[in-house]
Amino acid sequence: MSVTPYTSSKSKKEQVTQMFDSISGKYDLLNRTLSMGIDRIWRARVVREIQRQSPESLLDVATGTGDLILAAAPAVQKSLVGLDISPGMLELGKQKVEKSAFHSRIQMQVGDAENLPFNEGSFQAITCAFGVRNFENLQAGLSEFYRTLSPNGKTYVLEFSRPTQGVLAALFLFYFRHILPKIGRLVSKDPTAYTYLPQSVAAFPDGEDFLNELRQVGFKNVRQHRMTLGVATLYIAEK
Repeated sequence: MSVTPYTSSKSKKEQVTQMFDSISGKYDLLNRTLSMGIDRIWRARVVREIQRQSPESLLDVATGTGDLILAAAPAVQKSLVGLDISPGMLELGKQKVEKSAFHSRIQMQVGDAENLPFNEGSFQAITCAFGVRNFENLQAGLSEFYRTLSPNGKTYVLEFSRPTQGVLAALFLFYFRHILPKIGRLVSKDPTAYTYLPQSVAAFPDGEDFLNELRQVGFKNVRQHRMTLGVATLYIAEK
């Protein structure tokens, strides 16, 4: 988890904030383009799981431009909070929320996933899409998820993972490591942000290793659902 976006003396947390502020204006366009729209399918799977739980309250960590919190809103009975460390990303998310039918139930705020500004047991569900690999201290972040969940609450973590089998998996890895960074640099104008993406995925403890990370902070009934040849994985855990 020591991979950072830039060669800099700043902390990973500071660099991640700088990177997302830098690319925020092009983030949604690049997400749709580089994933060929598959990211919507992955988020829809998260929402189906949330619908089964039907929580009263939900916290979306690393909410970014708000795609997941808006998709999840119909499945949540009362209130939702979106939190992100990047003011640039969050501002775009706020604009989307304000235009939505759920603006009265969604609060968006700047915050640090490793030091959540909420009391113990504040939420029945916590989501995080493509954010945990950017944590400076993974265990600190997951411990905060556990602390702020209510008893029997659930966390849903959607993250990139490493496909390992088949020709299509090999082709994706080639695209992910060599083609995607070039397109990302060209569109975002950030020379390293989309080089950091495959590097951070390669360094992330995915699969069973991440389930063990969840267990170590106290989560139970941990499980994973691999999607699209293992390109992304949804992890679910209960307090």
